[in-house]
Amino acid sequence: AFLKVQDGCDYKCSFCTIPLARGKSRSNSISNVIENVYKIASQNIKEIVLTGINLGDFGKTESTELNSNFFDLIKELDSLDLDIRFRISSIEPNLLSDEIINFISSSKKFVHHFHIPLQSGSDSILRLMRRRYDTILYRSRIEKINKLMPDACIGVDVIVGFPGEDDDLFLESMSFLENLNVSYLHVFTYSERDNTHAISLPNSVDANVRAKRSKLLRLLSSRKKSSFYKLNLGTIHDVLFESEEKDGFIEGFSPNYIRFRRPWDPCLTGEIVKLIFTGIDENGFAV
Repeated sequence: AFLKVQDGCDYKCSFCTIPLARGKSRSNSISNVIENVYKIASQNIKEIVLTGINLGDFGKTESTELNSNFFDLIKELDSLDLDIRFRISSIEPNLLSDEIINFISSSKKFVHHFHIPLQSGSDSILRLMRRRYDTILYRSRIEKINKLMPDACIGVDVIVGFPGEDDDLFLESMSFLENLNVSYLHVFTYSERDNTHAISLPNSVDANVRAKRSKLLRLLSSRKKSSFYKLNLGTIHDVLFESEEKDGFIEGFSPNYIRFRRPWDPCLTGEIVKLIFTGIDENGFAV
């Protein structure tokens, strides 16, 4: 189940219209989130994915009575007497604090899977994007996760073809990603949006160049994912199978986001099965 605990965003990234569409950052209360978690758990659901527009900004609200943050939320959820696991959908690197990483590394409920937007591996482009971190901070977050949770899956959002991204800056970004110990990339090709600052920036990147760069990063993502899977060969995982039949197969995810596939068996739906990762099939699934 997906549980939205936060909405809106106060950031002003130059490429983004979300603050206009979603409004200011605001959150549910921890008590309401917990109530929703119990309702979800009563339906025999075994994993909850926490979601939000800017999830790490949890705690902001129109009420002045609440004084909590995302770290407070995950501590409360971790203490619940429920047989359920939690996954964090996506969190900004500047909001993924050391205390959050430390806590998840020892948690029995929060899985070792992070999705951390980067957008560019060039500090020059990050400044043009009006992001709130640089590559030094980003790398430090990745290295801390690698150190404390070597089994962790780490996904990265990247935008290619942003205005001002010449060949050298793209290669700088790609080199940064190549040298990061991450598991996969979500690659987005920059597209102009009305009512954004970026649309007025000079040095637009040709559409064909954007497409070529996107392809290069998707190839890099495939290599990263393959390397991550190979490192996990021989390990044992608690795989939660989903309910959809896909071409005669059923799929499920390990806590660290390895996708397993088995011949369709309705008895596996919603069940957690302990499996040994013995190989990778021709479609890239764990078997």
